[in-house]
Amino acid sequence: MHRKSAYILFLAVLGMLVIGIVMLFSTSAFARDSHGDAYFFLKRQALWLGIGLVACVVAALIDYHLWQRTWWLWFALAVGVLALCFVPHLGMRINGSRRWVGLGPISFQPSEIAKIATVFFLAWWFARYEKAGNNPLLGFILPLAMVSPLLMLILCEVDLGTTALIGATAFVMMFVGGTNPILLGLLAFGESGAILFAATHARMGRLIAFTDLEHYKQDAGLQQMQALIAWGSGGIEGLGLGNGRQKMLYLPYAHTDFIFPMIGEELGLRISLLIIFLFVVIIVCGMMIALHAKDRFGLLTGCGIVSLLGLQAAVNIGVTTSLLPNKGLPLPFISYGGSNLVACLFGIGLLLNIYRQGILEPVNTKRTALQVRMTPRI
Repeated sequence: MHRKSAYILFLAVLGMLVIGIVMLFSTSAFARDSHGDAYFFLKRQALWLGIGLVACVVAALIDYHLWQRTWWLWFALAVGVLALCFVPHLGMRINGSRRWVGLGPISFQPSEIAKIATVFFLAWWFARYEKAGNNPLLGFILPLAMVSPLLMLILCEVDLGTTALIGATAFVMMFVGGTNPILLGLLAFGESGAILFAATHARMGRLIAFTDLEHYKQDAGLQQMQALIAWGSGGIEGLGLGNGRQKMLYLPYAHTDFIFPMIGEELGLRISLLIIFLFVVIIVCGMMIALHAKDRFGLLTGCGIVSLLGLQAAVNIGVTTSLLPNKGLPLPFISYGGSNLVACLFGIGLLLNIYRQGILEPVNTKRTALQVRMTPRI
C-alpha cells in the first residue's frame, strides 16, 4: 500500500482540482465582484493553478532537507508579510478583517506562508531536539514561544479560523514530536479559551447566530441558512450542473468558502460524499508517506502538512453543514483562492518528495548490505 500511496494521493488531488474548476465555472459568474466577466474568477484561478503546479513540482523535486536548513528564512518571511497586513495601502481590509496584502492587481493571504513556516520550524525543532519531549523548556515552552508571534499577528487580523488551524496543527506536531501529554492538554485548554475569548469580542454575532440560525437568517446566520437550503434542494441526485439557485446572489461567497453546499445542490449528496472520501484518502496516504519517511524531519513535516489539509477541510465542511460556527476557511483544492491553492499544492509536492526519498532509502540500504556481503574478506 505504501508504494502506491503517492499515486493514489496524486489521483485524489487531481480529482478535487477538476471538481473545483468545474464548480468555479458554474458558480463564479454570479459573484458580485466578477466585474461583468463571467470567466473572471475562472481565469484567475487557472493562473494560480499554474503557479501552484509549478510550486508542487519544485517541492517534489528539491530535497526537502533544504527547508530544514532554511526554516528561519520562511519564518522571517512569514512575520514580515503578516506585518504588511497592517501597513496602509498594502494591507486590505475586507469584511472587518485584514487578511490580505495587495500588490497592484495581485493580492494574497500572508497567513498561507505562516502555515508552511510553522510546519518547517516545528519539524526542524523536534528533529534537532529529538529527546526533548519530557523537557518542559525545550519540548513545550520554547517552541510555543516561537510560534506565538505568528498566531498573535494572525489573531490581530481578526482571522480566528486560521489562528485555530495553525494552533491545532502545532498541537499535532508537538504530540508527534513527543511533548508531554499533560502540557499538551493545558495547551489545548488555553488555545480554546483564547479563541473563545477573541470570538466573543470580534465575532460575537456569528456565535449567537450559530445557536439559532432561524432567528438570524437575515443577518449573521444568512450564509449558513442558505447553505442548508442548498443542501435540501440538491438532495441525493442534485439539480444538475449549472442549475443551482443559491449561487444567484442568495448565498454570499458561493464560489469561495461556501462552494461545498453548491456542490451538494447541483451535483447531489453522492458527489459531496465523494469529496469527503477523497479528503480521507489524502489524509490516509499522507500519513502513510509520513510514517515511512527516512528521517524525523520528514515524519514531522509530513504530519504537519496532512494536519493542515485535513483540519482545514474538516472546518470548512463543518461550517457549511452548520456543525461549526461560521469561519472564513476555504475548502482545499476546490474553493476559489489563489494563495491557499498554491500553499496546498506546495504541501502535496512536499509529501511526494518525502515519498520519493522514503522509497529510495531502503533500496540504497539493501544495496549497501549486498555490497558488504559480496566484498571478499582479507
